[in-house]
Amino acid sequence: MVKRKDVAKLAGVSEATVSRVFNNVGPLRKKTIQKVRQAAEELGYRPNAIAQSFATGKARNIGVVVPHVPKVNVFSTHYFSELLSGIGAKLGEVGYGLLLLFQPADAPKDYAELFLTQKIDGCIILGSKRTSGEIEALQKLHDFDFPYCLVNQTYPEYPFHFIDANHYEGSYQAVTLLIQKGFEKVLFLNGPMEYSNSADRLAGYQNALSKAGIRYVSEWIFEGNYSRKSGFQAAEKMGEFITDYPAVFAGNDRMAIGLIQGLSQQGYQAGKDYALIGYDDSDVSKMTTPSLSTVKVPLFDMGYLAAKRVLEQISSDEVGEIRDRLSVSVIERESSNLKPEKVRKPLGKY
Repeated sequence: MVKRKDVAKLAGVSEATVSRVFNNVGPLRKKTIQKVRQAAEELGYRPNAIAQSFATGKARNIGVVVPHVPKVNVFSTHYFSELLSGIGAKLGEVGYGLLLLFQPADAPKDYAELFLTQKIDGCIILGSKRTSGEIEALQKLHDFDFPYCLVNQTYPEYPFHFIDANHYEGSYQAVTLLIQKGFEKVLFLNGPMEYSNSADRLAGYQNALSKAGIRYVSEWIFEGNYSRKSGFQAAEKMGEFITDYPAVFAGNDRMAIGLIQGLSQQGYQAGKDYALIGYDDSDVSKMTTPSLSTVKVPLFDMGYLAAKRVLEQISSDEVGEIRDRLSVSVIERESSNLKPEKVRKPLGKY
């Protein structure tokens, strides 16, 4: 078994220097770090994680808070699987572990308490939403100066750290594309407004209409909960509008696919009877019939960057306010590849 003294001998340094390199205890010259890491790689040396944690006073774990949703396997959803993959990729690069912390969506929150009861050095929060209890818990976490980062949720009036995507721009681009095709009436299936990305998409939708000189009509807005089932259920009401309003923008791909299924039962087919654009660019968006136009959101990169920002907070006392927004882009596929004059009415609707 390769030991620390073997690495020290090959690198030409002391055992203490080897320990400092792997425990990130500086200052150290870049050349010294490279020599030690190269020697360790050649010998196949792996530092003892328990010893490291004692030496540094760090658990070397990042907690990831995930909402527990009954009957939903979060690992099977594109959204959570991509975010977690990105987080894990960054943590793996630096030898940190990922500790999943499931919390019931409506349970009282105390994120600061996690640092006392769990073996974590920082936390990443997924599924946060705007409630008074949530804001109070985040403010406490922020005031204690614990390393943390929100993902895909913002509170503009508070100094909370976040990584987000430009959902306003994604919505604006998607709706503008439908308008440019000649659709002047665009229905919008949005998510709950307690999520900031829902509010951002609504603002993008409204501004796209305004820029095109189209009056905003609240009756064109429908709400789901980002599940496929809610999209399917929304089809019952949206089907009453679809003949006169044959263009739809959905707040995520899951709802869009549920909508496709629900409207198909009424005789309407996406890409022929109406144009549809989803959101997220999930794997299944490429597999549906017709393939689903969507907005590509860099979820993996968001997770990766969130982990990077938390690690920066752990290693530095001078990290400023974290407010990163990543770019998104529209991907057009078959579901929106038509123009108003090409829209047909299903036989059952004459």
